[in-house]
Amino acid sequence: MRPFRTLVISLSAAAVFAVPGIAATCGNNAGGFNAWKAAFANEARAAGVGQRGLDALAAASYASSTIAADRNQKSFKYSLSKFMQVRGADTIVAQGRKRKAQNPGFYQSLERVYGVPAGVLLAIHGMETGFGGFMGNSSVVSAITTLAYDCRRSAFFVPHAIGALKLVDRGAITINTQGAKHGELGHTQFLPGNALQYGVDGNGDGRVDFYNQADAMASTANFLRRKGWQPGQGYQEGQPNFRVIKQWNAATVYQQAIAIMGARIDG
Repeated sequence: MRPFRTLVISLSAAAVFAVPGIAATCGNNAGGFNAWKAAFANEARAAGVGQRGLDALAAASYASSTIAADRNQKSFKYSLSKFMQVRGADTIVAQGRKRKAQNPGFYQSLERVYGVPAGVLLAIHGMETGFGGFMGNSSVVSAITTLAYDCRRSAFFVPHAIGALKLVDRGAITINTQGAKHGELGHTQFLPGNALQYGVDGNGDGRVDFYNQADAMASTANFLRRKGWQPGQGYQEGQPNFRVIKQWNAATVYQQAIAIMGARIDG
């Protein structure tokens, strides 16, 4: 991997998330999705989405599998030991150590710029996609717009739907880009609004591609730093940086697992 340079592809946080009041009516089944898309197009246009993004919105399909996954997130209810067993913590640690040893300069450069140790980044990479082994098989645009339409957490997902459409405008993704069931994309599964806001160029090629490992890892480090990561401070429970892991995933058992695996990788 070439030395990376920071290239932020986002607008300001205010611009990314400055979405007009929600006028499109949410729903709990596929029946109203097309009408919602037509109304949401007006909101998207007002928020700065261009024609390519609007075309992607028009082409989005109601993602029934996304709704099913959203209603069935069982693993976050496990005990810590069970969660780590189910998610393959020992394998993640072993692979994380191997990857760190294979490319120490890259991870050292990330820590030098962002202050985030390799272990945390590798633990996230392993947890989210098995180090890029599986980055999802759902349309990012269809998944995220379905969640923006769904009444359960519409307000949370609307900014990420706008973010996804802006990523389409910029050529970072297309209507066919595949990601996770909740619209997360790339090696570390960024939600689209976060991808737009925190994405950086990690390999120096002048663009940000979350399906490129260097870009994804640099972007993850940038996200954590801008969420308050304190270089040189610890990240175990009770230490200053543990709360920052919460910004990546709100589930306590996930945060605990990342902290434990990160320390084992760095150890």
